Amino acid sequence: MENQQTETHNKFSTFYNNNYKKILVIPIILLLISLVYLGYFYSKHGDIMFKDSSLTGGTTITLIGDVDTQTLESQLKTQFSDVTFRKITNSRTGKPISTTIETSANREEITSAIEKFLDYKLTTDNSSTEFTGPSLSSSFYKQLMIALLISFILMSLVIFFLFRTFTPSIAVIFSVFADIVMPLALLNFLGIRISAAGIAAFLMLIGYSVDTDILLTTRALRGKAGNLNQRLFRAFKTGSFMTMTALIAVLPAFFIVSALPDSFRQIFLILALGLFADLVNTWLTNMSIIKWYCEKKRVE
Repeated sequence: MENQQTETHNKFSTFYNNNYKKILVIPIILLLISLVYLGYFYSKHGDIMFKDSSLTGGTTITLIGDVDTQTLESQLKTQFSDVTFRKITNSRTGKPISTTIETSANREEITSAIEKFLDYKLTTDNSSTEFTGPSLSSSFYKQLMIALLISFILMSLVIFFLFRTFTPSIAVIFSVFADIVMPLALLNFLGIRISAAGIAAFLMLIGYSVDTDILLTTRALRGKAGNLNQRLFRAFKTGSFMTMTALIAVLPAFFIVSALPDSFRQIFLILALGLFADLVNTWLTNMSIIKWYCEKKRVE
């Protein structure tokens, strides 16, 4: 067993010593693509994300059961240009569970149009309705974004205080930044509207992302057992296991538990995308930068 572990470590050391600078190019290209797309998205839409009615204001109506979504959508779009639909089905049987309709129109207008199509009255038994005023939503969105920015700044200050060295600290902050930017760009590309719960998920993602980066940097710079490659390899085994455990927790909740509210499923989706990004940015970006830094400073 010990010989097998030694052989695995030797293979890792040989491969990583020869290729770690080349590997660094992959996440940098992914981040640049994400930033370019976000810039294009902002120039086209005037914002960095699609926002749902909880952040823009408007009405959200959830119809319980099976509804002719295609016909209803085509009819409503003749009256409400910004109306959007989300249909939730049982992941095992494919049976429709509910349909969520969002629009900036007021509650009475959209409710009346839906009732006219369905030919029955909407009640608490067959639907649920939420309305948020635009001024309140706009203020709430600004507060959430400020909270996200302050959290990122405080995290950065803690990292600088913890390591007190510029390059390793910047490597950690860079990785966390990429863990936020990459999922955001993908969500925009997929046309997913982000809710207040979604922004809260990005706040959670800062904490999820930074722990593996701190583990890696601490093991590399302050670890005493073994040489640099051995410390990096042990950090990789521990940190990747942490991330995969978190993924195993959130992915089934998103794909299997279809009865969860949309806000919870969006949290799980954003966390899953962020954790996948963290695998790339911690173990390709941050580890390569730390390896480069330690070689220049002759840290063994």
